[in-house]
Amino acid sequence: MSSSVDRAYPSDMEELVSGFEPETDLERAVSEAPELRAGLAWGQPRAGHPEGSVGAHVADLLRAIDERGETGERRRVLRFIALVHDAFKYRVHEWLPKTGTNHHAARARAFAERYIDDEPILAVIELHDRPYSLWRKMRRHGKLDEAGFERMMARIPDPGLFLMFVELDGSTEGKRPEPIEWFRDELRSRGIIA
Repeated sequence: MSSSVDRAYPSDMEELVSGFEPETDLERAVSEAPELRAGLAWGQPRAGHPEGSVGAHVADLLRAIDERGETGERRRVLRFIALVHDAFKYRVHEWLPKTGTNHHAARARAFAERYIDDEPILAVIELHDRPYSLWRKMRRHGKLDEAGFERMMARIPDPGLFLMFVELDGSTEGKRPEPIEWFRDELRSRGIIA
């Protein structure tokens, strides 16, 4: 699916994601994809994302990964997830429910599947916003959607990686700490993480 939006992006990744230098062949490959670049260029300051563009959010995440001192495979995985996870918000049809294939994270997963087949990573990309959605639903209804929580966790092969990225994504300016704290406590109380 090509559109004029796909072609309206800066030619330099540094303009899209401040400070970005590809560290792996995988990062280099995905950063050359026009649809990823279009997605990184998308966005204005809004609730939860005062930084504006998706690329500015990704730059914040990459800096946070550096500040945490992540190295090796964990660093490579977190950087890849950060680059891809929100880049397809621009392809969501606003007039349709933001579920299934019309959810930005499902679209990001489909893009990532062109480059990798690692289910733990793909699950993080696809489900990274689900804990927040469950928390919001719980706040509205006064109780946790237990079945929804169980369905989510059944699809997550690496809960530690999932929590790590959810915490990273939720650590940027404009994000509320309560959903992250709730999710971490929920995982601990269930014995899913230590």
